[in-house]
Amino acid sequence: MSTPRLLVIQPDETDPPATLGDWLTDAGAQLDIRRAWTVEIPDNLDGYQGLVCLGGGMNAEEDDTHPWLADIRRLLASAAHGGTPVLGVCLGAQLLASATGGRVTKADKGPEVGGYLIAKKDAAWTDPLFAELPLMPDVFHFHADVITSLPPSAVLLASSPKYPNQAYRLGGCAYGIQFHIETTVEIAQAWAHDSPEMAETAKPGTFDAANLTELHADLAETWRPFAARFVQLAAGDLQPATPPPNRTLPLA
Repeated sequence: MSTPRLLVIQPDETDPPATLGDWLTDAGAQLDIRRAWTVEIPDNLDGYQGLVCLGGGMNAEEDDTHPWLADIRRLLASAAHGGTPVLGVCLGAQLLASATGGRVTKADKGPEVGGYLIAKKDAAWTDPLFAELPLMPDVFHFHADVITSLPPSAVLLASSPKYPNQAYRLGGCAYGIQFHIETTVEIAQAWAHDSPEMAETAKPGTFDAANLTELHADLAETWRPFAARFVQLAAGDLQPATPPPNRTLPLA
């Protein structure tokens, strides 16, 4: 397998690549991590074989206080249109949706916080990245905004009872996941400390070290192979999905 070079955009200092970064490099990828509040976002993906966009505490269109978000959206839209493999995580998924015709709003049923199960949709069983996941994989949530409308071209891959748009694909290889797979116990506890009003909406004991350790072991079992498949996709060793007919991405 070749060594794909991935551009990893970190929109917020509180959400580094962490475990996901380790999984990607362990699978053979070379990472170029750009902390968006300190450096310019590239205009294009020349020299890169994939794009990863991480999470953050801001809204996907909060450009007035986080002006780099507009540049991230433009790059995500360009990647999705151009057929470059993309993985958007939580805020990254919201930015991808916003950039390609979807809608992101405040969560009308309250924040979604803690460890939960999501359910695969029918389309996931033939998807290159999602097919090998279990029917109901473990995820970690920490968000107060949601994707209320997917882009018109999106294929829904996973849902939950509270908020249905948990994972989706655009075209053959641009993915958004509304949950976190990159966290560590320490990161999750730091978020709870910094956002106590959100943490209080979780089940009792969610942020206890023992419970988080068990959850993150489950996350690793499921999502480490997922990250490896994304690297294979970027390297050209895994074929992209075949998009449904008559579905095109809207212009950004």
